[in-house]
Amino acid sequence: MIESLSVGPMDNNAYLITDPDTGARLLVDAAAEPERLLAWLGEGDQGDPPRTDGPGALVGVVTTHRHADHHGGLAELLAATGATSWAGAADADAIADAAGVPLPRPLRHGDRLPVGTLSLEVIALRGHTPGSIALAWTGPHEGPVHLITGDSLFPGGPGRTAGPDDFRSLMTDLEQRVFDRYDDDTVVHPGHGLPTTLGAERPALPDWWARGW
Repeated sequence: MIESLSVGPMDNNAYLITDPDTGARLLVDAAAEPERLLAWLGEGDQGDPPRTDGPGALVGVVTTHRHADHHGGLAELLAATGATSWAGAADADAIADAAGVPLPRPLRHGDRLPVGTLSLEVIALRGHTPGSIALAWTGPHEGPVHLITGDSLFPGGPGRTAGPDDFRSLMTDLEQRVFDRYDDDTVVHPGHGLPTTLGAERPALPDWWARGW
């Protein structure tokens, strides 16, 4: 119910979340190679653009943050599908300007984003960029919580920050909004690379604070 496709020269992960009950789908980070993304999302033998209403609809595209390698395919994908786009409120203007797309609908910490019968919680993780967000899929499903974290959390530490204040902001949000809330079996799906779990990363939190990046 969560699939990934690596695209672009920086091996960005695009994620597709599918509601098993209705088939409704949400794409996270139309990062690059829009033709591959459209073929991945398309239906029918000819790779027709995905539907945006009815069963199996693509309900929209979420961009996790403003950096160009995460929205390089956004304009073409939105033009081809007519899908709705969302982004963290503090990054929405920058994404619209850089990607040449209409202003994404703003998402704020604690918002809920419906995908069919699923409901994804928006987690603001300020620091990598001002409007970086993660999405938490907490159910209903058997198994652990799933977090799609963009570039805010990777195996081995937080994403890059521009200075000490941004680092403290990101680490504080990660501790309070992620590690303090979710169990060790929670699966982290990062913007690049392979998944990890909070349990695998939790023991390293003091080391991350000490190294300052």
